[in-house]
Amino acid sequence: MICNVHSLGLSGINGYEVQVECYITNGLPAFEIVGLPDAAVKEARERVRAAVKNSGFKFPVSRITCNLAPAGTRKSGTLYDLPILLGILCATDLCRLPKERCAFLGELSLEGAVRPVPGVLPMALAAKEQGIESLYVPAENAPEATLAQGITVYPVKDVSQLVSHLRAEAPIEPQPEWKPGGAKHKVLDFCDVKGQENAKRALEVAAAGSHNILLVGPPGSGKSMLSRRLPSILPDMTREEALEATKIRSVLGLLPSDDPLVRERPFRSPHHTISSAGLAGGGTNPRPGEVSLAHNGVLFLDELPEFRKETLEVLRQPLEDGFVTISRVNGAVSYPSDIMLVCAMNPCKCGWYGDSSGRCTCSKSAVDAYLSRISGPLLDRIDMIVEVASVDFDNLRRRTPAEPSSEIKKRVDAARARQHARFAGSDTQCNARMTPAQMRAICILDEECTALMREAFDALGLTARSYDRILRVARTVADLDGSDQIQSHHLAEAIRYRSFKLGET
Repeated sequence: MICNVHSLGLSGINGYEVQVECYITNGLPAFEIVGLPDAAVKEARERVRAAVKNSGFKFPVSRITCNLAPAGTRKSGTLYDLPILLGILCATDLCRLPKERCAFLGELSLEGAVRPVPGVLPMALAAKEQGIESLYVPAENAPEATLAQGITVYPVKDVSQLVSHLRAEAPIEPQPEWKPGGAKHKVLDFCDVKGQENAKRALEVAAAGSHNILLVGPPGSGKSMLSRRLPSILPDMTREEALEATKIRSVLGLLPSDDPLVRERPFRSPHHTISSAGLAGGGTNPRPGEVSLAHNGVLFLDELPEFRKETLEVLRQPLEDGFVTISRVNGAVSYPSDIMLVCAMNPCKCGWYGDSSGRCTCSKSAVDAYLSRISGPLLDRIDMIVEVASVDFDNLRRRTPAEPSSEIKKRVDAARARQHARFAGSDTQCNARMTPAQMRAICILDEECTALMREAFDALGLTARSYDRILRVARTVADLDGSDQIQSHHLAEAIRYRSFKLGET
């Protein structure tokens, strides 16, 4: 007796179809699972055996072989418990599979309950692409699975309920498509920030073009406060961007069952003790890191020089390519990492170098040693370096609220709308992601701008990469100004964001 049950697997954040083939024959009792299973898949034998018996069915005393095809791809996780159990029940004529193409996944408890598993959304999207009409998932994962749209999702609570459904004794009602309801989470607002108009303007430019930015200033100047309010002025995510961010959290099992869609741009702020694998991703079975969890959002690195230098260096490739590739003996996995990098740091170890109070106790060599923790190639990938000075007393005692995030966001949205219209029909979404060909066609400088750029190039010792980044920022400043051409004052503002030198006052 043989039975084939469709299931799914995960490779990175993408799903693929898996065929669970169950073969029961006479011979000495045995239960084997083949097809490159990991330890969690092999342990399914005991969970399935107990779940079958505790659900009121007889476990066959025969030789059972379960093959997970494609047999050359390594399988991991506990999601194959349910299809393996169903294959055994169908092979012994205890129930029958539906006539339509359907797939099953879920972890089993020893009592026969179906427990949630990670990665349901990417697998549901893969099932839809493979033409599967019905998907049977754990009840807690059902709202997440409906985000795939166009596929019928059945929430399964336990084995007995599923068997009754397949026998047409007590049909399971399909899960209704999840719809976002209620207000979004309240975000921090720029109206709380007193003073720091220069830094707020720089963050507005960064948000409008998705540019990487570094804030430098003494303790208490508001660097972290400003950075944590950045999501409040970023453009709303499209459905495609929301699904990409949701897929990453789904793979890690971080989605709440009552609100499975990520609707706000991610803001990740890892501690400076994080490892390279924690930041970029890794592990025996590679998992996404913080740089991927911040995909389509903000990765905030506070106290930048306190991060280990080798940890920061892993950001160089993701910042350029928009994805991170993790290679292991079993293969390579790529995770998206299209992020806006926001960093904050003190100018020296004590934090007061260059401050008018004269409180700095660091020697020049100590300052240089502190700043040398950040490599030149990484700094070259940051579009804007902005000094955040201490707030004076008059600004602190001011009671009139500052400009709210809602007003700043209107200008950012208008600038992004100009960019979307400009890059229509291409993969580019914002100025920071312009290709060299697009820059040649869009970032055209007149004679006055060319002379200004030449002077800045020689005076600041710019590289080819920093030259391109200045042009991208200048194009964003022009978009905020509603201008079709980059003018000299747009370029001058962009150059100002590259003219601040670490370790100089």
